[in-house]
Amino acid sequence: MKKETAVKAFIFVVQLKALRKGQSVSMEKRLFEAAQTGYVQKLQQLLEENPLILHASALASAGNPLHVASAYGHVDFVKEIINLRPDLAHEVNQDGFSPMHIASSIGHTGVVRELLKVEQKLCHLQGPEKNTPLHCAAIKGKVHVLSEMLSACPECIEDVTIQHDTALHLAIKNNQFEAITVLVNWIRGMKREEIFNMKDEQGNTVLHLATRKKQRKGNRTVTWSWNIFFREIGVLHLNPTVKLQLIALHQQRQLDSRHDFVEYFKFKKGRDSPGETRSALLVVAALVATTSFQFGVNPPGGNAVAFALFMFFNSLGFKLSIYMIIILTTKFPLQLGLQLCFLAMYFTYDTAVIATTPVGIRIFIIVTEAIIPALIPLTARWVRKCRKKVIERRKDP
Repeated sequence: MKKETAVKAFIFVVQLKALRKGQSVSMEKRLFEAAQTGYVQKLQQLLEENPLILHASALASAGNPLHVASAYGHVDFVKEIINLRPDLAHEVNQDGFSPMHIASSIGHTGVVRELLKVEQKLCHLQGPEKNTPLHCAAIKGKVHVLSEMLSACPECIEDVTIQHDTALHLAIKNNQFEAITVLVNWIRGMKREEIFNMKDEQGNTVLHLATRKKQRKGNRTVTWSWNIFFREIGVLHLNPTVKLQLIALHQQRQLDSRHDFVEYFKFKKGRDSPGETRSALLVVAALVATTSFQFGVNPPGGNAVAFALFMFFNSLGFKLSIYMIIILTTKFPLQLGLQLCFLAMYFTYDTAVIATTPVGIRIFIIVTEAIIPALIPLTARWVRKCRKKVIERRKDP
């Protein structure tokens, strides 16, 4: 009887432990589901059932509920967990990432803000390959997260990875132009220009990386963005060695371009922003149109041949400038009004020119005034085609 009683007692204990283990697994699953949905009331209900549930869940290899809530951006749920277990903000999951790393990579600024309230030094927390949350935000281009972390902990901008990359290095390597702008502005605002001279494990500064990126073939927007970076950072804050290298590179490119007609005279797309370029072209075109119109309605007298040549080139300049203005104002508002203004100016000019032309060459001037408007777009297309062929021949010698 005693043996049977002992066996029954042992079986009862084993079953009780299994039951408790099953309940624990079930509660842990419910906790992670609550973190995934951001249901704060569910968290409070689970805490009433088991006040130590957050301690038990911390043993999970995949991470704690704070990792999950941070990934889904549930700010209120994150607040609640931080109030109960602020130490969970320092824990990393099986991949080596903390909740701050996860929120920074995804771009949950509100979660990052709450985590920073636990401790601002979380910005320095290192993950795989010594990547900090700031590095993760720079790689993904999360500009609001960058600003939030730099406002709370400006010195984290000096942190480097195992490859000695700063956040600016990583933003450049990943073509995150908005992040580059934010980081450059912060560096200049903090008077920490020496960061521009910091080198990665291969000895590259941010200017070296940007120069190589710009030289690679890419679309015009990318090229323009790199030029904006060069204009923002300048070469004032570089050490002498880097300055000499960049100057030598620039001089070599200029020397090469002198032997290439197309390259030498080609407009550098990235030098100015598209808006500034268009404004400058409009000013020039308007100035040429005004001047040539004035000379057209008040032409000089004298030799008939000289008069004909003068009117030909003056009309060419006037109508080419009008053509440029029409192209540059395409898709502007009040298009109908603009087109009517151009048409009225065009006929006013032609009428004045024909009226002031001597009778002997009037036919020539009338024909010229009629042909020039048709020749301008045709000539422009022909020049573009020729230029394209020349560029293609250069690429495929």
